[in-house]
Amino acid sequence: MQEQQLLKPTEWSYCDYFWADKKDPQGNNTVSGFEILLQKQLKGKQMQKEMAEFVRERIKIEEEYAKNLSKLSQNSLAAQEEGTLGEAWAQLKKSLADEAEVHLKFSSKLQSEVEKPLLNFRENFKKDMKKYDHHIADLRKQLASRYTAVEKARKALTERQKDLEMKTQQLEIKLSNKAEEEIKKARRKSTQAGEKRSWQGEDG
Repeated sequence: MQEQQLLKPTEWSYCDYFWADKKDPQGNNTVSGFEILLQKQLKGKQMQKEMAEFVRERIKIEEEYAKNLSKLSQNSLAAQEEGTLGEAWAQLKKSLADEAEVHLKFSSKLQSEVEKPLLNFRENFKKDMKKYDHHIADLRKQLASRYTAVEKARKALTERQKDLEMKTQQLEIKLSNKAEEEIKKARRKSTQAGEKRSWQGEDG
């Protein structure tokens, strides 16, 4: 597969290093994808706070606007006008009151469906991060313990290999000496047998 083009080639960006590690241009130092994800999550906490503040400001503006529209709709200026113009004027003021109601409902919806979930998510995020932090700390302890166990097993295996090599060498030397002794015995027997035949020949 063709390698995906980086979205932000000049940065160590979350969107480009979701799974992989980031290497510097020389290929020496690396920043792990996990660290980038962690930094993204920690920044997300601040981002949620800022987003909630932004929405809160919008809610204030909507509430203030609704309040001013409602106040203007109740203004008594030109209330004495009669006829069709008076009706149109009354309708204009009613439309202001209706618009004020719409903005008030919108501000309430922003509060319940946007600001509140953002704040709740932020609170839950804090709790989740603590929980995950403890979980990761436990996993790191387990990893360290297993690494120590693997190192211990590796050392024990190295010692056993050395011991096996030494015993193999000793066995080879022993077998070599034994074989040498067997050869010497066979030679002695062969020599003795030759000498015996030689004596028997002389006697005959």
